[in-house]
Amino acid sequence: MAAGYAELLRTRHAARLLVGTLIGRLPNATGPLAIVLFTRAEGGSYVLAGALSAVYGLSNAIGQPLLGRAVDVYGQPRVILPAAVISALGMTLPAAVGLDPLPVVYAAMVVAGFFTPPLEGGLRALWPGVLKREDRVHAAYALDAVAQEVLFAVGPLLVTTCVAAWSERSALLVVNVFGVLGALSVAVSAPSRQWRSAPREAHWLGALRSSGIVVLVASFFFVGAALGSIAVAAVAYADAHGGGMVSSYLLSALGVGALLGGVVYGARQWPGHPENRLRLLVALLAVGYVPLAVTPGVVGMTLLAGLSGVSLAPALACAFVVVDRHAPRGTVTEAFSWLVTTIGVGSAVGMTVVGPAVQRGGPAAGFAVAGAGGVAALVVLLSTKRFLSPGGGVAASRAVRVTAENDRNGAAQPGFRAGHQA
Repeated sequence: MAAGYAELLRTRHAARLLVGTLIGRLPNATGPLAIVLFTRAEGGSYVLAGALSAVYGLSNAIGQPLLGRAVDVYGQPRVILPAAVISALGMTLPAAVGLDPLPVVYAAMVVAGFFTPPLEGGLRALWPGVLKREDRVHAAYALDAVAQEVLFAVGPLLVTTCVAAWSERSALLVVNVFGVLGALSVAVSAPSRQWRSAPREAHWLGALRSSGIVVLVASFFFVGAALGSIAVAAVAYADAHGGGMVSSYLLSALGVGALLGGVVYGARQWPGHPENRLRLLVALLAVGYVPLAVTPGVVGMTLLAGLSGVSLAPALACAFVVVDRHAPRGTVTEAFSWLVTTIGVGSAVGMTVVGPAVQRGGPAAGFAVAGAGGVAALVVLLSTKRFLSPGGGVAASRAVRVTAENDRNGAAQPGFRAGHQA
C-alpha cells in the first residue's frame, strides 16, 4: 500500500505539486480560526469574529468557481499567483490597521475570500498530464482527499503555535506568506505552465451546463451540511459530557477514520463505473452518520465518529473522478472548484441549521441533522441516476473523443482522459 503511494510521489513533479498545493491552501484551511483569534485579541466580540469569518467564507464560495473558470480560459500561472498575492494582502490588511475602520476590515475579508486561488481544482486538472496512467490518477485523487484531512489537522496547530510564540497578528502574516510561497511553487512548475484546458464552448453556465455536475453539486451540498453540523454538535456533546477535549476527540476520530479510509481506497483499483461506486460510498457515508444520533458514552461516541469518517475520503476521491468524466470540455478546473464551493456552502448551512436543533433537542438532535444530511445526499444521487449515468451525457462524448485521440497517439490505455498538456 505504502509502496504504491511512494511510487506515485516519485513521479516527476508529483510531490512538488501536492506539497505546494497543500502549503498554498494553508490560508484557506486556517482562515476562519486565524480571523477569530485576531478579532478577539483586538478586543472584538465573538459576534464580530463570526461575521468576519462568514464574510470570508461566503466570498470564497463565490470566488472559487469564477477563478476556476478564469484558469480554464487563461491558464494557471496568470490566475493562481496574482490571486494568491491579492488574497494574502486582503487577509493581512487587518494586521496592519486593526479593526478600525470596520468597513475596511470587512472589505479586506471579501478580497481575501474571493481571491483565494483555486489550487484544489488546479491540482486535480494537472494530475492526468503528470501521472499519465488512470490507476495512478485515481490513487492521486485518494491521496489528495487524505492530504486534506492532514491539512485541516495541521493548519490550526500552526496558527496556535504562531500565536503562542509571537501574536495573533504574526499568525495572519506567517500563514499567508506560506500560502503565497505554496502558490508560487505550483504556478512556476513546468506542468502548471504547460497545462492548457481543452477548447471550451462559450456558455454562461460553464461547468454547470452538465447535468452530471449539477447532480454532484446538489449531493455534496448535503455532505457539506452533514460535516458542518457534526462540528457544532460535537461541541454540544462535549458540553454535556464534561467539556474539555471531548469535542476534539470526536472530530479527530472522524479525521483519522477519513484518513484511513482514503489510504485504503486509493491503494487498489476498483471494478465497475465510478458513478455507481459513488452511490455506494455515499450510502456508506449516510449509514455512518445516522447512528451518531444515538450519542452513547464518550468512548462509544468516539468509535462511532471514527467509523462515520471512513467513507468520507473515498467518497471525495470517487467524486473527483466523476467530476473529470462529466465536466464539459474546457471546464475541468471550474468543475472541481464547484465541488469545493458546494461543500463549503453546505457546511455553513449545516452549522446554521444545527444550532436551533441543538438548542431544542440537545446533542442527539444535532447529530440527527448530520444523519439527515447524509441521507439527503444519497437520495439526490439515487433519484437522478439518469443524469449521472456511466455512459451518458458529457462522459460518453468525452470517451469517444479521448479514445480517438488515444488511437491517434498510440496510448496504452484507450478511454482514459490523459489531460491537456501543451
